[in-house]
Amino acid sequence: MPDPLDIPSDLPVLIAGPTASGKSALAIRIARAGGIVVNADALQVWSCWRVLSARPSPDDEQSVPHRLYGHRNPGAEYSVGQWLREIAPILAAHRAGGPRPVIVGGTGLYFTALTEGLAEIPETPPEVRAEANTLPAARMLADLDPATAARIDQRNPMRVQRAWEVQRATGRGLAAWQDDTPPPLLPLTACVPLLLEAERDWLAERIDRRFAQMMAEGALEEVRAVAPVWDPSALWAKAIGAPELIAHLRGELPMAEAVARAQAATRQYAKRQRTWFRARMRDWHKIQRP
Repeated sequence: MPDPLDIPSDLPVLIAGPTASGKSALAIRIARAGGIVVNADALQVWSCWRVLSARPSPDDEQSVPHRLYGHRNPGAEYSVGQWLREIAPILAAHRAGGPRPVIVGGTGLYFTALTEGLAEIPETPPEVRAEANTLPAARMLADLDPATAARIDQRNPMRVQRAWEVQRATGRGLAAWQDDTPPPLLPLTACVPLLLEAERDWLAERIDRRFAQMMAEGALEEVRAVAPVWDPSALWAKAIGAPELIAHLRGELPMAEAVARAQAATRQYAKRQRTWFRARMRDWHKIQRP
């Protein structure tokens, strides 16, 4: 793989990788040559999580244009389909001669939807979502059709619930919807897909150090600000570390234990990301970190 700064300037760039692997810094380096940084992280879309989601700093956002960061408020709905609808005009502007998008994040589903296509599944009705919120993941998994159950990540409760909601609302399994997927917005042949890979211990040390830095920069204050409207089932509340800090604010965990649990949760999240990337991004150009 050539130096990322020497890649063709006429192609969009995708940068994926586990949390804390240095994706944002690389994206900014590339975009300084004449591009814009576009978010592909499901947690960084929320306005309440600048620190806890490791969004680019205000200085970073001023150094090059950034798009789709912090533009959704807690309580709003959001989905990979909505993200695709928001990124489509950015890609269209580039094709018309605008700045090159440097699309960066750790949400593998966003990248696969972008480069492989996304089934056009109807929105989940509120009453179905409310019903799903009352059911355990094991019950929902047992209700799924065999093809869907075999395809989804059964260890991820959000994926199980999403599949259950689709089947309950539409009468068709998620796998059947996925099999009717339209063409992708940006196939891999039309971009430069870069995947950062990191050695486990190196990444774990960075994760722990970064979370400590987040605490110093105001992560607890961010969580305190949303505590009055905290809803553990909401998408915005899935920020890694937020449940542990909420527990501390409620007097359920000492600070040191809350931080240790949040760091452990982040390491587990990075492990899930690496598993996804290995399975779904075999054709991406690999960049080893450090």
